[in-house]
Amino acid sequence: MNTIYSKMLSMLCVPCLLCAACSEESFDADPARDWAGTSHLFVPTDDAGFNTYYKPAVGRVGDAMPFYDPKVGDFKVLYLQEYDNNGPCYHPYWGVSTRDGANYASLGEVLPAGTSTAQQDASLGTGCALYDEEDGLYYIYYTGYNVLLPNREVVMRATSPDFKNWKRDNAWQLKGADYGYSSTDFRDPQVFTAEDGFFHLIVSTRPAGSGNPVFAEFKSADLKTWEHVGQFPMIWNRFLECPDIFKMGDWWYMVYSDSYKENWCRKVKYKKASTYEGLKACFDGSDAGEAVLDSRAFYAAKTASNGTDRYIWGWCPYRTGSDLHEKNTNVGGGTGNEPNWSGALVCHKVVQHADGSLTLGKVPTMDAKYNKPQAVTTMAANGSNAVPGASVPDAFTLSGNDAYTLFSRLGTCNHISFTVATSNNWDRFGISFVRSTDTDFYYTIVVNPEDENHRKLNFEQEGYRLKLNDKGEEEKVNGKGFIEGIDGYWFERLADNTYHIDIYTDNSVLTLYINDVCAYTQRIYGIQKNCWSINNYGGSVTVRDVKVSQQ
Repeated sequence: MNTIYSKMLSMLCVPCLLCAACSEESFDADPARDWAGTSHLFVPTDDAGFNTYYKPAVGRVGDAMPFYDPKVGDFKVLYLQEYDNNGPCYHPYWGVSTRDGANYASLGEVLPAGTSTAQQDASLGTGCALYDEEDGLYYIYYTGYNVLLPNREVVMRATSPDFKNWKRDNAWQLKGADYGYSSTDFRDPQVFTAEDGFFHLIVSTRPAGSGNPVFAEFKSADLKTWEHVGQFPMIWNRFLECPDIFKMGDWWYMVYSDSYKENWCRKVKYKKASTYEGLKACFDGSDAGEAVLDSRAFYAAKTASNGTDRYIWGWCPYRTGSDLHEKNTNVGGGTGNEPNWSGALVCHKVVQHADGSLTLGKVPTMDAKYNKPQAVTTMAANGSNAVPGASVPDAFTLSGNDAYTLFSRLGTCNHISFTVATSNNWDRFGISFVRSTDTDFYYTIVVNPEDENHRKLNFEQEGYRLKLNDKGEEEKVNGKGFIEGIDGYWFERLADNTYHIDIYTDNSVLTLYINDVCAYTQRIYGIQKNCWSINNYGGSVTVRDVKVSQQ
């Protein structure tokens, strides 16, 4: 063990209400030990396969391609299967099925990648799937990718009568170069039915030679023969990936993922209009009318509807680094905190408001899945009238700049719910994870007042560690504070200053919801089996109905 941590922990080994005993074991976590009633740092490991936010036991989930299967009555979510070592032919389509967005069954490999680097679809890129009741066939329109060929990306298709046995239509391809578009960026096809009754196909691409990226549009009466009908611009020089066009109620929407690698930009977004033609017109090259749906930890997302509810699936990226005990990092890295590609599959419910705006909410069946109530104990407190060593009261206050209440350990999959009422329009509060009574970093989602009437979720590294300086002396190293690129989006302050918060965790993946007005996905290594806290940063907040349930 690092001698600094050994010394730190020996200093903490004093009788207290918070733990029965202290030893070096509290850092080098022994899973067999009974950790109940203690509040020292535990170092957990993610399970190979997740239980709610689906991750295959081997590899990770890439871009999601969901659709509702009316023949069977379930959602099928295809995804690009990512491995640490992909090989020369990679990203086959694998899939899962679900009826509720919370429980999944694996479909295994659905559409293999090519077997030779001579094939146009040696590797597969993002596409879409649908079922055509007219001919009783399932269709997959996909990107055939091969960097060795003149047309690096083309649109291809495969069909199946049963979603098990697929036949590639090798005689048919859409090539961007045939229509004045790029031969290297021509991808992410999405098929939908427009107001004219025809099938329409949108492709993310660029003009051949030079120019800002555009959406190329094709239409068809039978999903067999396609006619090029024009193009419309993206936003400035930003390439918009994974387009998804649909009608919901009286509004038309395009959901897309902005690939521009700036921390304020690379998120899932949407535009809306009252007609499909109006939707295309609002893509006028500017970001006017653009809205954000989640944080940078939710990407490459598309939607599907069963006719009653619409859900959206994307991936939450994994992170690598050396911050969390030489394995994973919670603070990102690289220019703009660029996340890794691929991760775990996350689902939200799409919530439509009276003005046509969209937000993301919790999947309704999640509460039934997280159905085992847990006792919640106060482990430590400052500026709080919650009593350490006792059950958390129905209501308590947090007052002052460094007020918090630390709660007993979580499990692997948790549903946390509580309500916070702020005393004024400027109160700032947060929820911390991987928090202990050790001197160590912890990670906080802060509900931050951007101005008097708007809030945003920030992500911060708080706490401190001790390290030896060049003179061999111990010095205090504070957490980094605000972590760039993983903050949420602005939302309006709730009129009554009362925030109903639901948080769901599965291993290191977390989703947080506030009153159906804000959703926030995040990857935080070390959530499971560690303590957590609610904090206040000046002013006063009242916390009610703290509950934790597990699966």
